[in-house]
Amino acid sequence: MQFVNKDKYNRNLSTPDYLGITSKIEKEIENAKINLDKTVRNVKTTLEKYKTSDKTPYFNKDMTYYICSSGGAGSTIIFNYLSMFGNVFHIHDRYPPNTLQYVGKENTVEDIYSEWFNNVDIPQDKLKNFKVIFIYRHPIQVIFSRCTQKNGPNIPHLQHIKCDNNGNINFFDVIKTQRDLYGLEDFFDNYTLPKKRNYDVYCVKYELFWNNIGYFNKVLDIPDVKELYPVKMERPKRFSYVNELNFIYKSLINKMNKMRFIEIIKPLQPEEYNEFSETQKILIYKNELSHK
Repeated sequence: MQFVNKDKYNRNLSTPDYLGITSKIEKEIENAKINLDKTVRNVKTTLEKYKTSDKTPYFNKDMTYYICSSGGAGSTIIFNYLSMFGNVFHIHDRYPPNTLQYVGKENTVEDIYSEWFNNVDIPQDKLKNFKVIFIYRHPIQVIFSRCTQKNGPNIPHLQHIKCDNNGNINFFDVIKTQRDLYGLEDFFDNYTLPKKRNYDVYCVKYELFWNNIGYFNKVLDIPDVKELYPVKMERPKRFSYVNELNFIYKSLINKMNKMRFIEIIKPLQPEEYNEFSETQKILIYKNELSHK
């Protein structure tokens, strides 16, 4: 896998080279393993020190982070990292509400899945203690990480992200129909398009996270402690039908390419709504209908 910076990201992301596992990269991975054990030991030592202390210096019990994604986008890594700074919830809900809500069984007796919003609004005076973070990644990485498996579709996960057909979506049907049957672009739009919400959405491009952790900390207003930085560890993946998938997801890839490392999507104000194109208004309207 290749590290990319902001200037080179647009070009590299949509090309097959971005997706291939070359011998050069494999050699770099092997070389990196020499220092990996030492790095992991240092991080574990630091974490253990904070776990065993009576009061951690960085954890804010009043702060809550919602880590939202369609899966396969590095959200677990971000979840674990932010757990050192506050309360964290992992969310795979396709439909972010207009009024921010609790998730799972928080403050409700309803049996709601732990990674979905639960229709119980968070009081206005507590919203300042919540931050909603949407993590996204190139769709081919997401598909081969979470959507499809050797023996067929990853139905439980596809159900969790509220796909059509109760999650029974075969990878080869995506290729055959040349359509985004997983609804990854719809998921992306639901978080990245400005809507009439009562909260901000921090959209984070996973590929640029590792070279910009300090900036990530600054934007989220958390302590920048290098000893606590997460360590990048990923299993190599094999990709197939790369050209076909790049074609199917061309629109989504272009949207991702236009996004900066972190984009803060502010709530849409009434006067701004009239300035949106008809297509954008339809997307906003569809999202609002899904919550009725």
